[in-house]
Amino acid sequence: MPSVAILGTRGVPATHGGFETLAHHLSLYLVAHGWDVTVYCQADGREPTTEDSWHGVRRVTISTPFAGALGTVHFDWRSVVHAARRDATALVLGYNTAAFLPLLRAAGRHVVLNMDGIEWRRDKWSPAARAWLRANERIGATVAQGLIADHPEIERHVAAFAPARKITTIAYGANAIDDAPIEPVRDADLQPGRYLLVVARVEPENSVLPIVRCFSRRPRGVQLAVVGPLAPSSHQYHAAVASAAGAEVRFLGPVYEPTAISALRFHARAYVHGHTVGGTNPSLVEALGAGNAVVAHANPFNRWVARDAALYFADEEELDGAFDAVITDDAVWATARRTARERFAEAFTWPAILERYEQVLRAGSRP
Repeated sequence: MPSVAILGTRGVPATHGGFETLAHHLSLYLVAHGWDVTVYCQADGREPTTEDSWHGVRRVTISTPFAGALGTVHFDWRSVVHAARRDATALVLGYNTAAFLPLLRAAGRHVVLNMDGIEWRRDKWSPAARAWLRANERIGATVAQGLIADHPEIERHVAAFAPARKITTIAYGANAIDDAPIEPVRDADLQPGRYLLVVARVEPENSVLPIVRCFSRRPRGVQLAVVGPLAPSSHQYHAAVASAAGAEVRFLGPVYEPTAISALRFHARAYVHGHTVGGTNPSLVEALGAGNAVVAHANPFNRWVARDAALYFADEEELDGAFDAVITDDAVWATARRTARERFAEAFTWPAILERYEQVLRAGSRP
């Protein structure tokens, strides 16, 4: 029986995050296809390491007493030490602590590393954090026998410092949303079909400030619902976003409950995607799967994902025009919705994505 250990996420079942969602779907898929699957799960505190079973998936839960980035580093180290004792291919999601991977190689493990986005380019990191991330990106690309890029632009980036033969491009997947209850939308004080949706961390590289500022230029007749943590009292950028918001902007905070976020997507007039850094963003894929009309920042990452299924903007003037188009022009809106579903079906359904992961893992697995 082939065996795999999945490291680098907070664990399963998924509650939030693209890597957690991937680990959730992939672990269940592999179990159904005859694999022995272990997923490492992070918990808070000082409890001893425990193992249990979740739908046939072995979960190894490792506690850490530390918060934030230090907690993640501590958890990743303990996960690697534990996984080094298991005779399994290691699938590591993200390179942030790739400096630990030589331990897996020394133990004779085959390591497949998902290279994520170009994390060190994000504005939120300090110079020291960027240096750490960039060093780990190179270490991971050197140590791992297999590399997964989630986007052709990421593949091109990684190929500049790693052999092309090691790299496989596999995007993220999502579930199609063909129906959803109205109650979560009304509970958020929104009207179905009368709001635009943003789902993003409130950070500069996600263009939240220009989106909110542009939307608030004048009355739109619809609302802008922003899903993501907002702390204007303690964060300068968050304060600027809150200050720029007009009367039609609603800040909903983080929404992790699957039924609620699916309902918010399905009943939105359009989804607004301002991400400028990274590869295939899961939130954009989920918007396509919900049949959303998409307004997206014009960069190579988003253009490959959405292709013709989006209205693109490079600045606030273009964004203003895109807002007007999806709000007032039903023909543009209907075409965007139809092409979103077509693009999703073409490239981002889970069965096709998970099959490609299994092919890569099987190449390095032991019978």
